[in-house]
Amino acid sequence: MWTTPARLRAKGIIGMNRRNIRYIGRYNRRRLFPLVDDKLKTKLLAQEYGITTPALIGTVTTQFGIKQLGATLSGHSGFVIKPAKGSGGKGILVVERFEDGRYIKPSGVQLTLADVERHVSNILSGLYSLGGSPDVALVEALINFDESFAEYTYEGVPDIRVIVFQGYPVMAMMRLSTAASDGKANLHQGAVGVGIDIASGTAIRGVQFDRTRHDHPDTGHELASLRITDWGTLLRLAAGCFEMTGLGYLGTDMVLDRDHGPMLLELNARPGLAIQMANGEGLRSRLDLVERQPEGVAAEERVAFAQHHFARSSELRETA
Repeated sequence: MWTTPARLRAKGIIGMNRRNIRYIGRYNRRRLFPLVDDKLKTKLLAQEYGITTPALIGTVTTQFGIKQLGATLSGHSGFVIKPAKGSGGKGILVVERFEDGRYIKPSGVQLTLADVERHVSNILSGLYSLGGSPDVALVEALINFDESFAEYTYEGVPDIRVIVFQGYPVMAMMRLSTAASDGKANLHQGAVGVGIDIASGTAIRGVQFDRTRHDHPDTGHELASLRITDWGTLLRLAAGCFEMTGLGYLGTDMVLDRDHGPMLLELNARPGLAIQMANGEGLRSRLDLVERQPEGVAAEERVAFAQHHFARSSELRETA
């Protein structure tokens, strides 16, 4: 269905130009971008601030270092290899287990060590990095995601995106991987985006390929019952990323590990706008309200403010 710019403005939908000029340009100092554009720097910074991230198994920084990859992976049944400067989920390789000399992806595809080495070589050459610059490959421990989400995802780990503005969590969604997205939590590739109520951590709306959904396309499980456990802790971690980075307009990506609880995956200084579609609501009114708040408010108070003012009832429950 088509609409008009006037109708989008009336619903408070912000576009890329307004996001870039009004919010990113005004509240994100460019010198701070490397803190979030480089996942290794983000991980080290998070450790300083006591924010849990997936365990780092090792890094590969040179083509010569690839020769040691087999030894680095030895003893690790599952792992994730990702480019430090990648974006949009590009270049991420997930290996679920090692069996009979083969590295097996969640889809069942089997890789040899030579295949994995070739992938790392591509990462180092900048194939997946922002601007094609030379990169570093991170090898991280596999996330044991909370089993309560097993029926809501397909061959991948669901993650939670929270937009944080001036330290206030203003909008959230969960991204559920599908067969269409090849097991990746990427909306542009076909993952399901589920709008999440800031007050309660429950699902309020689902979309895939810009169309509403009430169930997962592969598992058939309805979305109305989706609820994120330990939601308050997750929001406080997201809010704390404002002090950690100094960035005023920020996307935080988190997962729920069954052993460690909420964990920070990465940060984004230029978060996408599809979260508005998942929530069926524009960001503008929420951002306007936050701009009117005083500075120096503690993280817990900012979270409480957001939960009070940005509460939403579920569209899914009304139609489920």
